[in-house]
Amino acid sequence: MQILLAGAVVLPLVGALAALLPPPPGLKGRNPDQAVLRHGVTVTAVVLAATLALAVGFDRGHPARMQATTDLSWIPALGIRIHLGVDGISLPLLVLTALLTFLCALYSYFKMPTGPSPKAFVALLLVLESGTLATFAVLDLMLFFLAFEMVLIPMYFLIARWGGAQKQAAAWKFILYTLLGSVVMLLGLLLIGLKSGTFDMVALATDNGPKAQLSHTVQLIAVLAVGIGLAVKSPLWPLHSWLPDAHTAAPTVGSVLLAGVLLKMGTYGFVRIALPITPDGMHTVAPYLAAFAAVGIIYGSLACLALVRKGAKGDLKRLIAYSSVGHMGFVLLGIAGMTPTGVNGALFANIAHGLITGLLFFLVGALKDRCGSTDLDTLSLPSPDHRPSTSGSAAPLPVATGAALYGRAPRFGGLLAFGAVASLGLPGLAGFWGEMLAMFGAFRPAAGLSRPAFLTFMALAGLGTLLTAAYLLLVVRRVCMGGTLAAEPAPGDGTAAARPAVPAIPDLARYEYVVWSPLAALTVLAGLWPAALLGLTNPAVQQLLGGGK
Repeated sequence: MQILLAGAVVLPLVGALAALLPPPPGLKGRNPDQAVLRHGVTVTAVVLAATLALAVGFDRGHPARMQATTDLSWIPALGIRIHLGVDGISLPLLVLTALLTFLCALYSYFKMPTGPSPKAFVALLLVLESGTLATFAVLDLMLFFLAFEMVLIPMYFLIARWGGAQKQAAAWKFILYTLLGSVVMLLGLLLIGLKSGTFDMVALATDNGPKAQLSHTVQLIAVLAVGIGLAVKSPLWPLHSWLPDAHTAAPTVGSVLLAGVLLKMGTYGFVRIALPITPDGMHTVAPYLAAFAAVGIIYGSLACLALVRKGAKGDLKRLIAYSSVGHMGFVLLGIAGMTPTGVNGALFANIAHGLITGLLFFLVGALKDRCGSTDLDTLSLPSPDHRPSTSGSAAPLPVATGAALYGRAPRFGGLLAFGAVASLGLPGLAGFWGEMLAMFGAFRPAAGLSRPAFLTFMALAGLGTLLTAAYLLLVVRRVCMGGTLAAEPAPGDGTAAARPAVPAIPDLARYEYVVWSPLAALTVLAGLWPAALLGLTNPAVQQLLGGGK
């Protein structure tokens, strides 16, 4: 178990170095580019197998206990240790990260984004995977910071070199926001370590451990500093403005990983660091965190409604990015309630968002490849096609030839509609449980928190679910059904002509079935069997909130 966890974190780094080397003779395939892309698929597949083996061997009878631990001295002078471990909170995130990275590598093998050499692309993808896995596996505050920062450079280059329009500006905005937030977070982590005498996250999470040396003032300052860095990554309104630009410019796999796993690093930090290590400080800032989260839910939904309306020239990829602001608002609202119900809901919503939004970004990227645009007006606007007029001459009459997917690519349209209804929280799918439990957590927040305030936040979140349903159903209406056809010539006058066939677009390819089916299947499985995930997280959350008891 120790080897599996350590290997899952280290192997992508080794694979990244190997990707930069010339392929061995006999393994080049048709060309060197194909060889390095196949290398990325192989390495990510091995990492996924390691995390699945870790999940199979995980002791489900004691999910609150750290398992597969490695604890080695690294920098004795500073008390920094190489401390790894996994519990019921981090295990689902490790598996999700490995799964999404493997699916991204497999998708890139068949649909490599336009840009420089695939060698650099694969190497960056593997470094990104290693940093993300390390973030969820390390149990030392300084190692957490290093892993947290490790993902920034790969994601910057994925956006800047393989992205679309405005990629340079979006990449710079991404890295400046996250770096500035991380600098403030580092100060908070150093304050905790210096005042308590240790950077060990397990020791700091116990009430009778080094945490006892942290006064309320120290905890408040620390949680404010750490929280800013985590809030930028989460992303919490109003620190979210880097996200829509980054998603819009990023290549498809970059958007999938950014939404599916990178955003989870911020919310995971709140659960792993802020709640157990600085509970008094967190208790003070929780109402403000909940207020910003509730505003973010409403703001994200209203922004999506503005983008989806006709004539707004809204971008579908940007719309899904703004929807992430709202969905992650539910996660942060659940955490702010500081109750097992709310925190479990937040962790469940984390996984659900990774599955559903990852699927949606895959679909939108493929839609852009098929139709040449993700502009909603372009996708759903009828375009002219010639039909006989009443005078016998050819006259242009509009036909819905945008992205009326139900008629042109029914399987593709059906999967896009499935992702939309899953994202709006339809009962029976994964998106429902996390948001519901997060609102239940706000309904009865932790002792000492203002219940009237949290009831207000819960009401705003409930309104957000209605707005979410509205804009996602409008997306389905416009993208899957297309624009409204013009009136046909009146029947019976001898001039009515048969409507010409709408040009087809490629439906789901075989490799797309392979890549996207696991995400759709897990979305259904998590919706129908939520106990599989909650059974892992609940004991760990109970112990975390109970001061290690």
